Amino acid sequence: MPDSTAGSRTAPEARDARRFGRRALLTSGAAGAGIGAALGLGAALGIPALRESGESAASATDFGGETLPCHGAHQAGVTTPPTAHQRYVAYTLKPETDRAALVRMFRILTGDVEGLTSGVAPLADSEPELAARPSRLTVTVGVGPALVDRVDPARRPDWLAPLPKFSLDKLDGRHDGGDLLILFQADDPLPIAHAARMLYRDLRSFADHAWTQQGFRQARESEPDGTTMRNLMGQVDGTINPDPEHEDFAELVWVQESDGRPAATSWLTGGSALVLRRIRMELDTWERVDRPGREQTIGRSLTDGAPLTGGTEHTPVDYEAKNALGLPVIPSYAHIRRARSEDPSERIFRRAVNYDEGGESGLLFACYQRNPLTQFVPIQQRLDELDLLNEWVTHTGSAVFAILPGFNNGQLLGGTLLGETPSGG
Repeated sequence: MPDSTAGSRTAPEARDARRFGRRALLTSGAAGAGIGAALGLGAALGIPALRESGESAASATDFGGETLPCHGAHQAGVTTPPTAHQRYVAYTLKPETDRAALVRMFRILTGDVEGLTSGVAPLADSEPELAARPSRLTVTVGVGPALVDRVDPARRPDWLAPLPKFSLDKLDGRHDGGDLLILFQADDPLPIAHAARMLYRDLRSFADHAWTQQGFRQARESEPDGTTMRNLMGQVDGTINPDPEHEDFAELVWVQESDGRPAATSWLTGGSALVLRRIRMELDTWERVDRPGREQTIGRSLTDGAPLTGGTEHTPVDYEAKNALGLPVIPSYAHIRRARSEDPSERIFRRAVNYDEGGESGLLFACYQRNPLTQFVPIQQRLDELDLLNEWVTHTGSAVFAILPGFNNGQLLGGTLLGETPSGG
């Protein structure tokens, strides 16, 4: 059985040659040429062949050594089981990064995503040991409106734009928008930090870092599988969520070829629309609210997330129930009532995580859907109008990205947008 870093622990001469290969590729810049411009890192340095030789890394099943496949009809990281740690990193394209440069950029990303998620370091990695235990690492790539416009403005769907303004938003400009999004998820922050560094090196000739947001949920195996996450307000967060195994999930989440203008959606078939909202929690004042007040605000029990109308967490809410005074058990201002819709197509797939940094705590609220304008926006408008929870939360960041469709071995991530394959010109 070969070592888990087989193919990346090599003689000094080979390592030097590989570093030169990456340097030649990256220093060629967004408009340069050379071996990197011609082949891209994954193809030029043989990532697929290396991954095949590193069988022990790809087949490790011990805790921390597990890998998740990056290939398929959809990108990994959307419906794969939630991991303990997430990092969202957004980039802004350099002015000189044109369509040809984007092709080179995505060739580099394709090879390194394949390598890092399989537990095999990129060949020019000076710290290959950091990649050997990926802890279910996934890397999910999304694009913003400006990137699509550089390829072809006709390919940008109407929803790929900033969200309509909501009256209570207080966006600070530090976590908004972006041209390119890389989402890293794993059970260990170490492979996330390492992968983020590797891809930053890939991208710095093409784009500038815009912002980073890091989040977390309960550690793996600290609770039974399938347990709904708790947010930092203590509430069970995300009980009502479409199940990827249900037949209507695809209609809610994955972009279909028939959506909107064909030119604007056919390249995105199998992808999704991501809305990311940074929501600060005003915990100092929330902690002054008594337990009944907190439960009335949400409409659910703090203990187990069950609706105030009775049952367990997943018991359907009885919105018609009245108390002894004849008043609704679920108040008109309760969060769950305001988020509820009578339209079954007006649902979203939530993937929220907590954040806690610099004395500020809150929620990185992420949701996937086919069209944010018809799914997320109506829900948020109702919450914006009359949701008592607004007294203790503030929306400070907002971004919308098109999550690229999946790709298979030998294909280019983003190839449907660019009209390219790894061996294309």
